Amino acid sequence: MKPTLMVRNASVFKGCLNAGQQSDLVSELREIARIAPPFSPQTPYGKPMSVKLTSAGDFGWLSDAHGYRYSETHPNGARWPEIPQSLLSLWFLLTGVSRAPNSCLINFYGEGAKMGMHQDRDEKCFDWPVLSISLGDEALFRIGGATRSGSTESLWLSSGDVVVLGDEARLAYHGIDRIRFGSSGLLPKGGRVNVTLRVVD
Repeated sequence: MKPTLMVRNASVFKGCLNAGQQSDLVSELREIARIAPPFSPQTPYGKPMSVKLTSAGDFGWLSDAHGYRYSETHPNGARWPEIPQSLLSLWFLLTGVSRAPNSCLINFYGEGAKMGMHQDRDEKCFDWPVLSISLGDEALFRIGGATRSGSTESLWLSSGDVVVLGDEARLAYHGIDRIRFGSSGLLPKGGRVNVTLRVVD
């Protein structure tokens, strides 16, 4: 499948998931959240993040006083649930790579939540892409280059949009400046869910 547009070398697939696929995926994510309850991580500096997080796969992502890192277990000590087959199929369809992802991060953005500009560089190898799915409220996505001080571009992501960061865009700085809370009816109480698939080891 070819991307709808390219933004700073990132592949953007607008409207990739239809309404039924979005609803089905939300149901699968709710089951993951039942097994691995979302939590509010803190930065290594003790500041709480504005998103809630959970994961699936062999590795989940944690942030606390010990730093940013991947872990094989939830903070409660349990192993993460398996990545749904629907997400694995989407990964192979859009990335074109042969290796399956072994980490699925699930971030929930409530009203006022955002994500500062950052690089995805906690993985051991940067040869594999990162695939990001937007569900729920629209979000203002901003992406730059490989340095924090470079220029950036922004676009609104809607529910069902997918972004793939690979090749030159793999280490691009990116973030979510804000969401349009209540702009989607997918989640009954509003908000946005971002699902990212990646290879950790």
